[in-house]
Amino acid sequence: MSLLTLQSVAKSFGHVVAVDGLSFDVDRGQVVGFLGPNGAGKSTTMRMITQLFEPDRGEIRLDGVPLSEAGREAKRRIGYLPENNPLYGDMLVSEYLDFIATLRELAGPARARAIDSAVSATDLASVFYRPIGELSKGYRQRVGLAQAILHQPDLLILDEPTEGLDPNQRAEIRRMIGELGKDRTVLLSTHVLGEVQQTASRLLIIHRGRIAADGPVGQLVAQAEGAVQLSVEAEGSGIPEALRAMTGVRRVAEERTVDGRVAVRVFADSKRDLRPEIFALAKTKGWTLYELHQQAGSLEDLFRQLTSGEGESAGAAGAAAKGGKTGTGAAEGKAGENA
Repeated sequence: MSLLTLQSVAKSFGHVVAVDGLSFDVDRGQVVGFLGPNGAGKSTTMRMITQLFEPDRGEIRLDGVPLSEAGREAKRRIGYLPENNPLYGDMLVSEYLDFIATLRELAGPARARAIDSAVSATDLASVFYRPIGELSKGYRQRVGLAQAILHQPDLLILDEPTEGLDPNQRAEIRRMIGELGKDRTVLLSTHVLGEVQQTASRLLIIHRGRIAADGPVGQLVAQAEGAVQLSVEAEGSGIPEALRAMTGVRRVAEERTVDGRVAVRVFADSKRDLRPEIFALAKTKGWTLYELHQQAGSLEDLFRQLTSGEGESAGAAGAAAKGGKTGTGAAEGKAGENA
């Protein structure tokens, strides 16, 4: 039995549809990357799982028990770090965690053990007696992470845990998430796509409140469309236009122009290799080629395919990797929805 199950869950804000019949399940021990563009329904979904919002229809189950029936017991088994990470800046870290322990109804030796364990897991010992308001953003995120795991939840939900952090801070939070994922299930929402590849074993992409892709990270990335990367110099302009006019070209992305050179990525409408034809075109046009190579698809390419209207068939293929459902859904919502 899956730890977490969503079945046909929907949520609207007025006339705006934020989540549109979302269905998926998460097994124990999985670290799932939960991705989607702004307004896709990620944060709304997380808030429904944590019982901050109630679904308009559908059902969310924890260990087979509907949240509507589990009540406070479900809350005891879920830890949540929201995107904004609300903290009390005038409190010491020690005071804040003690306050959270009270809210979690932890008492006696279990209370002390829980605080010690959370502090150890998030490396907060050196700032334990410092005011939260004096800490760096990285350490404040650690405090938020500590409160989320204080009660030893089975399911940990993290909404943009590395937002606004520098690379070193992101690496530390990512390492902690990896360690925490060894003992519990993690649902991780982030805009930093590289973090998903380094942290998650499974990828769930939603778009317009519906599933666009669901499956193992490596398997989904392998489905991403590759491109021919070229750097070319020519008199005048019209390079992207000439490439778009070629047979078999689906999309051309002009990336940058430096010192008269144009960097372009050319996407084929199939798996065909366009390099010979591009080379022949460059020769005919008198272009000077500085670079021409086939580039493998990336997670970023897959994300753009599925969420920018560049490929409905890619969405179906991605969902098929997990046997999931796909769809383009209703209106793109952002009422009460930041991610």
